[in-house]
Amino acid sequence: MKTVILCGGQGTRLREQTEVLPKPMVEIGGRPILWHIMKYYAHFGLKEFVLCLGYKGHVIKEYFLNYELRTNDFTLDLGQQPTVRVDRRNEEADWKVSLVETGEKAMTGARVFRIRDHIGSEPFCLTYGDGLCSVNINELLAFHRTHGKLVTVTGVRPPGRFGELELEGNRVRAFAEKPQVTESFINGGFFVFEPAFIDRYLSDDDDLTLEREPLQSAAADGEMMMFPHSGFWQCMDTYREWKLLEDLWETGAAEWHVW
Repeated sequence: MKTVILCGGQGTRLREQTEVLPKPMVEIGGRPILWHIMKYYAHFGLKEFVLCLGYKGHVIKEYFLNYELRTNDFTLDLGQQPTVRVDRRNEEADWKVSLVETGEKAMTGARVFRIRDHIGSEPFCLTYGDGLCSVNINELLAFHRTHGKLVTVTGVRPPGRFGELELEGNRVRAFAEKPQVTESFINGGFFVFEPAFIDRYLSDDDDLTLEREPLQSAAADGEMMMFPHSGFWQCMDTYREWKLLEDLWETGAAEWHVW
């Protein structure tokens, strides 16, 4: 089964880092968030990846082209025709990574449409290149197989961004720092799609956004189910959210670190 990762956005709210890097290459603990996402899926046995490239896609290509030398010790024999010998095998040696240019400014729906030839006839996972969670991928896939619909979306209830005040008049009775939002689920990414979704709902239109008409139409047609996830989930849209993920990693509290 393939895992498709959307890697083409510009990450404008992380401009201080994405001026020179595509957002999926922003590092957490010295490794790109994209690497963390891929390591997470690989833990569940999903080691074939299709990366939808766009903004500064060449940076992602160069990272994987030089992956062996970046992540391993190596010996270099100098001379007129230098040779390089990698001294040990890395844990990612059995990954297969397809890097597909899907358009500098294309929206998410167009990007998925343009990798259709890399999918084959099996269901595929899809997620964004800027979010981490602790969802059990095996359970997500098992749920998808039970309902026979074209789409499964992981629903999450993220922590609130601000402290919540419980008031009596103007007197604060209680203060809750970053309370859990419980009234509704949001799209947490970590999808499973049937290939037929692409033919039925997507097109080559640059402006086609996956989360708008395609998924809204699938929901209206009764072709979407939600897999609820109450555990850890965190996107990386802002510097504050990047710092949170970095701190979790540095303190050993990263719930996505299961490998």
